[in-house]
Amino acid sequence: MRIDVITLFPGMFAGPLSESIIGRAIGRGILSVHVVNLRDFCEGKHRQADDKPYGGGPGMVLMAEPIFKAVESLSSQSSLKRIILTSAQGSLFNQEKARELAAEQDMVIICGRYEGVDERVAARLSTDEISIGDYVLTGGELPALVLIDAVCRLIPGVVGCAESLEQDSFNEGLLGYPQYTRPPELRGMNVPEVLISGNHAQIAQWRRQSAIRKTFRNRRELLGKVSLTEEEAEFVRTLERVEG
Repeated sequence: MRIDVITLFPGMFAGPLSESIIGRAIGRGILSVHVVNLRDFCEGKHRQADDKPYGGGPGMVLMAEPIFKAVESLSSQSSLKRIILTSAQGSLFNQEKARELAAEQDMVIICGRYEGVDERVAARLSTDEISIGDYVLTGGELPALVLIDAVCRLIPGVVGCAESLEQDSFNEGLLGYPQYTRPPELRGMNVPEVLISGNHAQIAQWRRQSAIRKTFRNRRELLGKVSLTEEEAEFVRTLERVEG
């Protein structure tokens, strides 16, 4: 997969793209990430990328023309089926969207900044407008890195153990179950006996119920989208009676 990132702050990507799973994927040629400096497509002595909003108001807005030019400069290098604009006004990013994007051969990420981006970019250029959460950041660079990380690990061959992807949170709609490692006793806290029992059927049941319990406590709205057995549904009703 090839990912092109258009940003005013290319230096923000050097460290994250060179470390851990992303760095290894790039090193092995499974993933290529090209960071494009938006100022290279701005005009004037000061390479101005933003301007005051029409209608008045505080802050500055990224101009559309430099972004159009930056994307057009990439047209000979990729098919540009997916052009993503990071924006607080976008649809909420989730695991389903990550899987969808991981199936693409290439994509472009436009990093928003300041008070926003000229709406003509969203209306005529981008195919997706994505937010990573209901909060405001100083720019779209961190969301772009979140997208790259989430998508990258779903590309075949990037994560060494494919089985670990199947156990990820949200893979079946549930949050992940609790994990433990050595030692079995730590500061008065013990690993659940079932996990060291060697009984794989009981371990599987404990993990499933623990995932349901954690989802119930932290993201209860997700349970409405999960296919539960009658026994699991009764377990949820018990949680509702006991924990409210």
